[in-house]
Amino acid sequence: MTDAQETAAETALRTTGGAPPDDGVADGVADETPIPLLEPREGIPPVVADEHALAEVIAAFARGTGPVAVDAERASGYRYGQRAYLVQLRREGAGSALIDPVGCPDLSALGEGLAGAEWILHAATQDLPCLREIGMVPTRLFDTELAGRLAGFPRVGLGAMVESVLGYALEKGHSAVDWSTRPLPEPWLRYAALDVELLVDLRDALEKELDRQGKLEWAHQEFDAIASAPPPPPRKDPWRRTSGMHKVRRRRQMAVVRELWTARDRIAQRRDVSPGKVLSDAAIVEAALALPPDVQALTALPGFGHRMGRRQLEQWQAAVDRAKALPDAELPQPGQAVQGPPPPRAWADKDPAAAARLSAARSAVSALAESLNLPPENLITPDTVRRVCWEPPAEVSADSVAGALAGHGARRWQIEQVTPVLVGALTAARA
Repeated sequence: MTDAQETAAETALRTTGGAPPDDGVADGVADETPIPLLEPREGIPPVVADEHALAEVIAAFARGTGPVAVDAERASGYRYGQRAYLVQLRREGAGSALIDPVGCPDLSALGEGLAGAEWILHAATQDLPCLREIGMVPTRLFDTELAGRLAGFPRVGLGAMVESVLGYALEKGHSAVDWSTRPLPEPWLRYAALDVELLVDLRDALEKELDRQGKLEWAHQEFDAIASAPPPPPRKDPWRRTSGMHKVRRRRQMAVVRELWTARDRIAQRRDVSPGKVLSDAAIVEAALALPPDVQALTALPGFGHRMGRRQLEQWQAAVDRAKALPDAELPQPGQAVQGPPPPRAWADKDPAAAARLSAARSAVSALAESLNLPPENLITPDTVRRVCWEPPAEVSADSVAGALAGHGARRWQIEQVTPVLVGALTAARA
């Protein structure tokens, strides 16, 4: 960090204290204009796109010291899937590196070289899946976004955090560009390098703030849970998440959605483009509702029309026809099997006592979260509260409620904080 950067960081933390004393929430650098961060300290590093250059980076980062800042850029909305198209790193003693996973698709050696280091990521759960695909899996991490939530910051985007904690303004104009573009333009590379430029500094400042608030151990438990979590299983029936699906009521119409979604996904994967660029969700739903008898009728629907070639229209009509020809026994069921409690809006009718428990528990959790200056969903997940309220322990006690919370995956700090208020809420609801 340069002298100017250190001065700005100290001013920001001194002015906000990481969080103003009146409400404990850091909401920016008071009376300070953020300093635009325009260039990486050592300039824009060259893009690493071959094995020789990668080996040099691996060696340099293995020699480095302290935590390593990690970021990844995807091409969401442009390409199929969520693969990484650029990986950015920074570490003391190694500087910054930009790695092209297209030219270097296997980064497992880099991941192994950094295995003993703490990885700093912002919103780690967004980047870990694409990093895992290329062989980069941390054993320890520090999530600056989650740290900001636990510390009570109202805005936890990277730009907002860097500005309010360190006093610098990051240029965020390239966050949604097509990172599969080759060669990557210099302004994009500058933006990418700046995303890891101050992550170590941000991590250090947030660690001090969490420690000041007595929440550092909470953060460590959260970070450990993220690092040790297994990859999520493939989503069952992903076609059910088609936007506008709530309009589709009949099983035959659902079958049309399923057939069109599956055909679109196959084409998108083959072309390596975002499925929405092949056919929109809105068009799929329109076809499902209309059940067009032929290509001419399909062409008249929104989302199809004259811009599509005859061959494209025929393939979509073929999918509709397949759904229309299915026997009733093969049609999808109206809803997925519900895992866990029903939607809360149905509780009053299904189980008024459970609805009363949930209302009391929600109020108690919200009040506790406010007193601790963190979002209720970070104190305990709403799903966990719902599950405990829907099927509470037969005998409500601190031990039984703590055991129920642990069974649903709550961390130790969450159990310690939430158990007393849940015991009180469940007991009061029974009275």
